[in-house]
Amino acid sequence: MVLLKCIVNRTVRKLQLSSLNLSRRGRLHCHRSLTSCDNNYYIESVNKLLVCNRTTSRTLCSSTSSSSIANEKISVAAAAAAAAAAAASSVVVDTDVYSAVELALDSVVKIFTVSSTPNYSLPWQNKSQRESTGSGFVIYGNRILTNAHVVADHTFVLVRKHGSPTKHRATVHAIGHECDLAILVVQNHDFWDGMNSLNLGDVPFLQEGVSVVGYPQGGDNISVTKGVVSRVEPTQYVHGATQLLAIQIDAAINPGNSGGPAIMGKKVAGVAFQNLSGAENIGYIIPIPIVKHFLAGVEESGNYVGFCSLGLSCQPTENVQLREYFRMRPDMTGVLVSKINPLSDAHKILKKDDIVLAFDSIPIANDGTVHFRNRERITFDHLVSMKKPNETAAVKVLRNGEEHELTITLRPVLMDDINAGYERLAELQVKKVNGIEIENLAQLCRLVGECKEENIRFDLDDDRVIVLNYDRAEVATSQILKRHRISSAMSIDLVSQQDVRR
Repeated sequence: MVLLKCIVNRTVRKLQLSSLNLSRRGRLHCHRSLTSCDNNYYIESVNKLLVCNRTTSRTLCSSTSSSSIANEKISVAAAAAAAAAAAASSVVVDTDVYSAVELALDSVVKIFTVSSTPNYSLPWQNKSQRESTGSGFVIYGNRILTNAHVVADHTFVLVRKHGSPTKHRATVHAIGHECDLAILVVQNHDFWDGMNSLNLGDVPFLQEGVSVVGYPQGGDNISVTKGVVSRVEPTQYVHGATQLLAIQIDAAINPGNSGGPAIMGKKVAGVAFQNLSGAENIGYIIPIPIVKHFLAGVEESGNYVGFCSLGLSCQPTENVQLREYFRMRPDMTGVLVSKINPLSDAHKILKKDDIVLAFDSIPIANDGTVHFRNRERITFDHLVSMKKPNETAAVKVLRNGEEHELTITLRPVLMDDINAGYERLAELQVKKVNGIEIENLAQLCRLVGECKEENIRFDLDDDRVIVLNYDRAEVATSQILKRHRISSAMSIDLVSQQDVRR
């Protein structure tokens, strides 16, 4: 019996090695016919092992009775079959990855970008051109979705589909630096032969598995990494310096992965866009609600419209004494308004020291969060960002101990290609224009209007600098005003002063 157990153990080990070899071969050759290939292989392996076991049993157990030999052969066969089933089930675990690959092969593309960024030290020229790569995938309407930072400051964009040596010229149809998303279009009809669009899914729950597909550094072919969702919350988007909803996963997202899809089942759960430096296998994907908001804005207006903001700076009211001072009842929760952007619609309606209790009838906790799925919580800024431009919101506030129901019109941040990268410089005071110190707003307006230089330089607080090409900025200003339905770039008193000078 001891010898028989040894035989069984060796049999199981051989079968496990056989399944391991199959698994390796399957990753290389059996993407589309994995099931039939595996079944034939395992049946053949089990049959060979059973024949081998019968011969070995007869040799080693010649002194045993025929009935015991038969029982032992049955035990060996059962063990081998059980091992085969276990090995087969271990291969099935990876079918999600194989499914993601099969789904992505005709959808995911590699993007080649030639870009030239502004030179802030020498504002009269751009930096030398550089080449970079990224990923993208086909969505409905024969469009390619990718990250904004993949094509930022582009001068030339090419795309290549999987298995093709040909690169096709692409143009940037729309770009949203806030949400780090962009849409590319390819006019060449040959490119679209055999290409399939991916369907957009929904926000995955915690611990759900996703497969990130793209073209990361380290090779030229398509790559797949698998991970699970570990966190869903508003996160800073590095490219646009904005706080929007993001999904944290434990799959590796490396340079080149940017713009590739994170696939869950048969649908896209998000777009890979950044990782956490200094940490192992912490990556972030842009969730589908952000993607759909971006796409809806482009489809409705023909261009990127941005994400809305209340224009508020709020302070948590977790301290009991703070809540008592502002006459909040024990059943009340909310956040304290500490600063209001003077250009926002909220500046006309809210006041400093107001307590915002609820947004669209959703209660705001003392730490500024609202309920989100099961027992998860996210900051209420997410509710604001999901509003469409010029849409209204009901805001419940506590002012001087009295509750008020107010209505506020929400507007987006005025983003454009020309001011990309300057988002972090919001609300800083202008100190100089082209080296001339600023005394008042009228002087600032005059210096800008009378500028004869090719570029205009603004020196701000904290020694920050903004440089704009004057002619391009004039064109962009008119486009921004039209896009956001703003009647004038300045107040009436400044317009009248300019008319008098002219």
